[in-house]
Amino acid sequence: MLLWEIVALISGVISIGLALALFRWVMQQENESEKMAFFSGRIQEGAATYLKRLYQALGVLAIVITIIILLVPDLGWKVAIAFVVGSACSAAAGYSGMYVSTRANARVAWAARDGLVKALPVGFYAGAVMGFSVVGFALIGMTIIYMIWGDPHVVLGFSFGASQLALLAKAGGGIYTKTADIGADLVGKVEFGLVEDDPRNPAVIADNVGDNVGDVAGMGADILDSFVASVVAVMILGASGITSGDPTPYVIFPLLLSAAGIFASFGGMFFVAGRKETSDPGRALNTGTIATTAIFAVLLLGVSLVLPFGGNWQGVFWPTLAGLLAGVVIGFTSDFFTDIDQKAVQSTAHAAQTGPALLILDGFSYGLLSIVPSIVGICVAMVAAWFLAEAFGIAGTYGVSIAAVGMLSITGMIVSADAYGPIVDNAKGCAEYGGLDEETIAVCDRLDAAGNTAKAITKGFAIGAAALTVLALFASYVETVEMAGVTVNLSLQDPLVMVGIFVGAMMPPLFSALLMLSVSRNAYLMVEEIRRQFRDIPGLLENKVPPDSARCVDIATQGALKELILPAVLALITPIVVGVLFGASALGGFLAGSIVTGILFALLMANAGGLWDNAKKYIEDGAYGGKGTDAHKAAVVGDTVGDPFKDTAGPSLNTLITVMSLVATVFAPLVARFSLFGG
Repeated sequence: MLLWEIVALISGVISIGLALALFRWVMQQENESEKMAFFSGRIQEGAATYLKRLYQALGVLAIVITIIILLVPDLGWKVAIAFVVGSACSAAAGYSGMYVSTRANARVAWAARDGLVKALPVGFYAGAVMGFSVVGFALIGMTIIYMIWGDPHVVLGFSFGASQLALLAKAGGGIYTKTADIGADLVGKVEFGLVEDDPRNPAVIADNVGDNVGDVAGMGADILDSFVASVVAVMILGASGITSGDPTPYVIFPLLLSAAGIFASFGGMFFVAGRKETSDPGRALNTGTIATTAIFAVLLLGVSLVLPFGGNWQGVFWPTLAGLLAGVVIGFTSDFFTDIDQKAVQSTAHAAQTGPALLILDGFSYGLLSIVPSIVGICVAMVAAWFLAEAFGIAGTYGVSIAAVGMLSITGMIVSADAYGPIVDNAKGCAEYGGLDEETIAVCDRLDAAGNTAKAITKGFAIGAAALTVLALFASYVETVEMAGVTVNLSLQDPLVMVGIFVGAMMPPLFSALLMLSVSRNAYLMVEEIRRQFRDIPGLLENKVPPDSARCVDIATQGALKELILPAVLALITPIVVGVLFGASALGGFLAGSIVTGILFALLMANAGGLWDNAKKYIEDGAYGGKGTDAHKAAVVGDTVGDPFKDTAGPSLNTLITVMSLVATVFAPLVARFSLFGG
């Protein structure tokens, strides 16, 4: 099987090569506006400063966790090395995406002078740098570690390293970006009637920085986390003897699926940005996703036939395809509930005429409704994957696990579309700051609206993938515990199991509350600072002097780094505490409870938040009187509520449940050996 491992490794190198080629192309695009270059430079500086301080803090945490891993006899130095490599790969993927996104924004704005056809490729190819970097770093890291040690449990350490960085990067980035965004909107738009990204607003630079550290570096690390976790879970289950034959093909299979996803994403990319004309960037992005899915399905069939599964090839092909299709269903469910042209958004915008109360009520209700089709899709995928695998002689747990990989196989395209969002959002800010004409700003608006929907689809996709991923990790946890000689029994008649379920179910709402309270506290400081500057800096409102943007960047940075400590510590230690106190079965209940409430809360928050955002944009496009009206002010309030929903708490929850599942699996031998009250 060494040949196929080499194929996977070469595919990862090709992915990094594609990212570098796209980066070079983006950097060759023109930007002849000195004002936009200055604005873009300030964003670059703020994002780099924040990530440097974040990664320094994460470095200290990584050292502490590495020492703990070294001290646990059942883990040791191999897992510790894998953990460090996983953390480094996740950081590299996040930083590379942020680096290009903060340099592409002004280039997109300059290209927008020539219309959508010229601007869309610049924004999307810049996002694709992040997409191919994520998959490339992940595949190279996992393959090399497996080639060296040949043990999926060591690769689990790689996944743990990627996940702990992803949790902090996503949570910290979410706190940062919403601190700035809420402050900029509440004071700039509502109190002073300024337009989006008005250069007089002191928080504009911090807001644009936040888009990059939250939706590029943070989201990229988040999806890399789910991607790696799903692959590792399948590798562990594949090695456990799911059939009577050679287990090696079942271990290698997810690595080759990841390789196939790279080439499928490369092909789908041209359906987005290779068109000679386009009037709807949102449709172009959706077409790219569908094309990538179709190409991957063909490659999936080839991989299933080439590997020596014998007569069992259909037992891996059909469950993977089920997961892939479920991912598309979940993604387009998010599109239906968040697209500016759909009923949910327009109905919510209509409610804004009565004030913020009904607008918030409508958006929250549609957010609850959006849970239904996504959960149905996840359930159908689980049942189909299980029975399709069993029908062809393969364990149902492996079928469900490989469905998660199928859903995440087109990660290259999904991350590309996600990173595109903040890039074109920043492009609009550059155009406003650079004083470009209204027609150019309108083009940037079209790109931005599509980006908002793309981000909502990506979040829905990531949440759905996390649901199947953590189910795969749960199976891996049970497998790991039983290898240590302890049986996991999830009987609801066992009070310790019920304790575990309730504590696990409590974690996602607790985590969400801590993050949103953090945003609220920091946003209060930001609002007061913006008001102070408008009050105390003569000539600021008249645009005679520039604002003190650095002070707002500093408030967002310090607040985000300080506030993410408690949520992160709880996520890392709670599974171990539950396991050590109440035993392996209680910890299994803990994971089950966290999976259910985590997925429900994440879907609600991501979709409701995206809906409120686009309801505001729908009014800003001229509906119900447009900007400056009472309806617009109500929509801004709704968007302010939705911001921490969709960009802080919601997308962090899928990372939370993945991290807790990985912590449980990594430290399963410790839990099996030491528990005070349970077995």
